[in-house]
Amino acid sequence: MSAVLDDHGHGKEGDHHGDHHHGYGGFMRWVTTTNHKDIGSMYLWFSFAMFMVGGVMALVIRAELFSPGLQIVNPDFFNQMTTMHGLIMVFGAIMPAFVGFANWLIPLQIGAADMAFARMNNLSFWLLIPAALTLVGSFFMPGGAPAAGWTLYAPLTLQMGPSMDAGIFAMHVLGASSIMGSINIVVTILNMRAPGMTLMKMPLFCWTWLITAYLLIAVMPVLAGAITMTLTDRHFGTSFFNPAGGGDPVMYQHIFWFFGHPEVYIMILPAFGIVSAIIPAFARKRLFGYTSMVYATASIAILSFMVWAHHMFSTGMPVTGQLFFMYATMLIAIPTGVKVFNWIATMWRGSMTFETPMLFAIGFIFVFTMGGFTGLILAIAPVDIQLQDTYYVVAHFHYVLVAGSLYAMFAGVYYWGPKWTGFMYSETHGKIHFWGSLIFFNVTFFPMHFLGLAGMPRRYADYPMQFADFNAVATIGGFGFGLMQVYFFLFVVLPMMRGKGEPAAAKPWEGAEGLEWEVPSPAPFHTFETPPKLNASATKVIA
Repeated sequence: MSAVLDDHGHGKEGDHHGDHHHGYGGFMRWVTTTNHKDIGSMYLWFSFAMFMVGGVMALVIRAELFSPGLQIVNPDFFNQMTTMHGLIMVFGAIMPAFVGFANWLIPLQIGAADMAFARMNNLSFWLLIPAALTLVGSFFMPGGAPAAGWTLYAPLTLQMGPSMDAGIFAMHVLGASSIMGSINIVVTILNMRAPGMTLMKMPLFCWTWLITAYLLIAVMPVLAGAITMTLTDRHFGTSFFNPAGGGDPVMYQHIFWFFGHPEVYIMILPAFGIVSAIIPAFARKRLFGYTSMVYATASIAILSFMVWAHHMFSTGMPVTGQLFFMYATMLIAIPTGVKVFNWIATMWRGSMTFETPMLFAIGFIFVFTMGGFTGLILAIAPVDIQLQDTYYVVAHFHYVLVAGSLYAMFAGVYYWGPKWTGFMYSETHGKIHFWGSLIFFNVTFFPMHFLGLAGMPRRYADYPMQFADFNAVATIGGFGFGLMQVYFFLFVVLPMMRGKGEPAAAKPWEGAEGLEWEVPSPAPFHTFETPPKLNASATKVIA
């Protein structure tokens, strides 16, 4: 904490980003910073860079699938693209982006001076860089990048070249970063709240991240175990997953999905927190059913450990097992439905306005609910056996993750961006980004439901003629969606960063509540030297 509360008269409330407490400037400032805002910004920039890298890979996939036949890449490189696109988007884009939001917002929202472990915070970010370089650099190894799918199933992983080892190493480092970040978030939220801010008065974003952090601490070691067993199978003569030595490839699937299903909720729970902050602000009402939202979030997290084998209905599990995982999966729809109901009830008869953050939040509810319904359909074991590993599954998880996690992140950038940069974005550019993203997203992924129902398997570089039309439509939509994200960077992010917009007020949104709106925009380099005194609802500082 010494870097946050030093003895040299720096860091007084009201200092802005130009008044740094470091002795360093330029690049070394970012290498050595222990300030939660700097680290949050680096996480967000890193995740956006990875989002663009993963997006280019997605466009290579879509370009190849534009028409039947092999057009651009060979099938092996196509599989490398699908594998690396998944790994980079999950571990390089979505997860670090949400950690960036947590770094920026949690200390501001709970009235803390900084994160609990400031130096560990710095280390947890800088581990991402070598891990990402190792992962992307695997393309240049003999045999190319891993091509076993992002789930890294045995026995394919046992047959890959040296890039598989690089991928395993990168996953270990990324996992270590996640665990450190999660421990930091748990300790910060439990120990550093301002006096008077009880757990049940915290903003819902803090609650969703507290629960997400516990999920991460629980499941990242499970992934580490699975990929370490893969490594020993590859090089040290073990046979965990190799049938030739008495191993079981299906055991890998059980271990992976015991990590993988909570991982899905790790990528969506913080999005619930962001949407739960934005909808009350633009409906100008308190969030409906705060307590039920907290319990629903916890219920989703607990149930996520009990449904892993719904990814495995086609592996030959007994009917009793299929029934258990089918019913447990359907049970998750109940707390999720509670959340959607509460968001709609918050909007009901509110004084709503439709600025860009609200548009993305409503868009999130719409497309996430669609993705949830297709998930319920996949939960029905006999239906899933037909649809397993088809484009229906691809459509389902992209509706939940792209339209879910990503839309919530966009909503959060538009909502808190003025607080971070001190400048407003152009509402016209924001709305163009929203409508373009919404339309092109649905043009890309909605046809995939029909491709899957018709039986088109995923991860294939070629397909018969009857799938051509929908694939062409999806490819056009994919390129349009990619262009909209370049538009977002050029016309929304850069102008805010360069101060081209209107200066932002301390509280640019009329209905916004929370401690982050009590400090100037941009937020001072050091925010709360002394814990703020809160009013009864823990949303305002008492002067």
